[in-house]
Amino acid sequence: MVFVRSLLFFIWFIAASVLLMGGFVWVLLLPRPFTVQLSKMWSRFLLFGLKYIAGLDYEVRGPIPHGGVLVASKHMSMWDTVTLYLLLEDASTVLKRELQRIPFYGWYIWKAGVIPIDRDGKASAMRKMIAEARAMLNAGRDILIFPEGTRKKPYAAPDYKPGVAGLYAQLGVPCIPVALDSGLFWTGFIKKPGKIVVEFLPPIPAGLKRAEFMAALEERIETGTMKLLAEGRQILASKGLS
Repeated sequence: MVFVRSLLFFIWFIAASVLLMGGFVWVLLLPRPFTVQLSKMWSRFLLFGLKYIAGLDYEVRGPIPHGGVLVASKHMSMWDTVTLYLLLEDASTVLKRELQRIPFYGWYIWKAGVIPIDRDGKASAMRKMIAEARAMLNAGRDILIFPEGTRKKPYAAPDYKPGVAGLYAQLGVPCIPVALDSGLFWTGFIKKPGKIVVEFLPPIPAGLKRAEFMAALEERIETGTMKLLAEGRQILASKGLS
């Protein structure tokens, strides 16, 4: 049954993507807010399909930030980028530059105003990322970053990259850690029924030293994530899906 519902959701996902990204490609010729709204509509379509086709809902805990902060989130699945982009009013996401080369998807994220970064770049790439992030903050937008740089499986050893510390130090704004448990339910093609929880944790104030900030960020995200994973496993166990 889980496989069938996952297959039906995959069909929904493709249909929604073709309809919105392909059918409304002309929106890219309009001012950026139109692309943002279309992208959020796409996110809503996906979450609707997840809930009513795959049986996978979600819950938000903690206050959602609104403008002028750095948001640093755990990253386990595509669900994270889809949902956080929807929840945050107008976030600019730090992501791999090669994603912009994907037809249609790459065009939309470029128009929406992301912050692309060359993962193999050195100091020059960091300076450019910080400059673009500062411009986004000055425009009243949040900055969303996944500090481990890539998706991690549940319970995998943490691997926090220095880029988030560079942003935090140079931008001089609070950092909102985010914990989640999406990797238990969104496991590649298979979508297990249940409820993903995303939690906005207490902010880390601006001005901490680099080592102190990195320790606080990792401790808060990993502790919060482990708690959510424990809750999620109980949900799956009750359904016989653990």
